[in-house]
Amino acid sequence: MIAPQRNPNSPVGPSRRRSPATLVVLALLAVAAFAGLFALGTWQIERRAWKHALIERVEQRVHAPAVDAPGPAQWPRVTAASDEYRHVRLRGTFLHEHETVVQAVSAYGSGFWVMTPLRQPDGSIVLVNRGFVPQDRRDPATRAGNQPSGEVSVTGLLRISEPKGGFLRSNDAAAGKWYSRDVRGIAMAAGLDPARVAPYFVDADAGAAARPGEAPAWPVGGLTVISFPDNHLVYALTWYGLALMVAAAAWYVGREEYRLRRAR
Repeated sequence: MIAPQRNPNSPVGPSRRRSPATLVVLALLAVAAFAGLFALGTWQIERRAWKHALIERVEQRVHAPAVDAPGPAQWPRVTAASDEYRHVRLRGTFLHEHETVVQAVSAYGSGFWVMTPLRQPDGSIVLVNRGFVPQDRRDPATRAGNQPSGEVSVTGLLRISEPKGGFLRSNDAAAGKWYSRDVRGIAMAAGLDPARVAPYFVDADAGAAARPGEAPAWPVGGLTVISFPDNHLVYALTWYGLALMVAAAAWYVGREEYRLRRAR
């Protein structure tokens, strides 16, 4: 018995053609996925432009001549967008008895930021981050020679309060453990009137550099790290790449459906 010859152009096995309704659904899903991924890529491009503009503004603020820090009348209008990293100057008297240390990591290793209230002539208070001290300099008695008295002038960078803790740990005011520079929390724990304390703090500029071989005068200021992650181009290329993959998959499915239909 002679077996019938199979037409080489006929599909093998059951037809793989999809119904028109299924094709419509797949097409709509592909269009939605492509549009969504393409929109995400475009959003990242826009974010990149915004980030670059922000970096340029911050660089201008940091290197600009110091201006008077915002006074009480301006405090309600102080925002990160308009004021953070602005180079400012203050004049007043340090309240060393209300000094607070906040856990920190710097180029000098692990230690603390020394946060000291500065009372200005008008009675308002600004919390000043005088700089970094290592673990063995936490006690003010170990750095008594660098505790300015009387009226002083301070320049530095305006920073916005950090109320949410840090290092995956929450501030514990009762135990005196601080992991972020929470202006209001520190002021209240020190017994200061929050209404008279600025809603920002100031990272003091660096003082005189130590001579080679000499230990620095603790606390060491001028250690503000200004860094803005800028991975938006990578993210944009990723989203655009995924959008192209969706388009390629849709084209492949469409081509196969067309081939199958012509073969029948």
